[in-house]
Amino acid sequence: MTTTSPPLSARLDGVLFFPVTAYGPDGSVDTDALRAHVRDGIDAGAAAVFACCGTGEFHALTLEEFRLCVAAAVAEAAGRVPVFAGAGYGTALAVQYARAAEEAGADGLLAMPPYLVVADQEGLLAHYTALADSTGLDVIVYQRDNAVFAPQTVARLARHPRIVGLKDGLGDLDLVQRIVSAVRTELPGSDFLYFNGLPTAELTALAYRGVGVTLYSSAAFCFAPEIAVAFHRALTTGDDATADRLIDGFYRPLVELRSRGRGYAVSLVKAGVRLRGGKVGEVRPPLSEPAAEHVEELGRIVERGYALLPEGGAA
Repeated sequence: MTTTSPPLSARLDGVLFFPVTAYGPDGSVDTDALRAHVRDGIDAGAAAVFACCGTGEFHALTLEEFRLCVAAAVAEAAGRVPVFAGAGYGTALAVQYARAAEEAGADGLLAMPPYLVVADQEGLLAHYTALADSTGLDVIVYQRDNAVFAPQTVARLARHPRIVGLKDGLGDLDLVQRIVSAVRTELPGSDFLYFNGLPTAELTALAYRGVGVTLYSSAAFCFAPEIAVAFHRALTTGDDATADRLIDGFYRPLVELRSRGRGYAVSLVKAGVRLRGGKVGEVRPPLSEPAAEHVEELGRIVERGYALLPEGGAA
């Protein structure tokens, strides 16, 4: 008897977990600590694991380190949730990372912008098509920085059988709405997926839902999973009072703190994981550690966030 997995859209219906990459005292990747971090996230209710992506310092990993970390995340997930891996740089290197992720057992890819160059739409189309052609994995394309897509380009990408979604890290809701409309018009009935990929995406989740984008990445889940799960539950059940309370008391202060240092979208998250007892090490250069007073402030924000949880929430 042949069984089929539920569609990807159903498997991603929940909090999307972007783990940090763990390093040991000598600076090398620590796959045991990474597995513990992934295990904690899955146990806390993650719907999917996106390993070695932006929060996971994809930019700082060698190809072999990347392979080891993706394999560790896949082994820890053990099929309970899908595991996606980052893929980026120029086309040739992106293909190497994509194939390494497939060999490591990943379920899909988050395709990050090409390195350095600003390409035209035909170049972007060729790049992501070549990446999707190189493996059998599902691909989510990440719009941000130098990879900004015209609506018709996304519609063309969506015709590829393995390009299944677009993650928006740009924040231009007018453009996102036009992209959604173009794909809906040209591919009626398509189950193409859209993700809010802004840092601390919960702060803009309500706005994105207004244009039909309900999926989002949660960096806060790394260090405050109960808060992230409570917010997601409030958002999906229409509990506006809880959502507003967490935005006002936790997410807005977190975003304001994040804006006080370069690279804090990664380094502050990793500091938060350490505050929770995670032995994940520090960030690698060119990122640097957040100021001590900012880490202390993060601790206070997290403490306030837990105090705002509905009855039954736990720290």
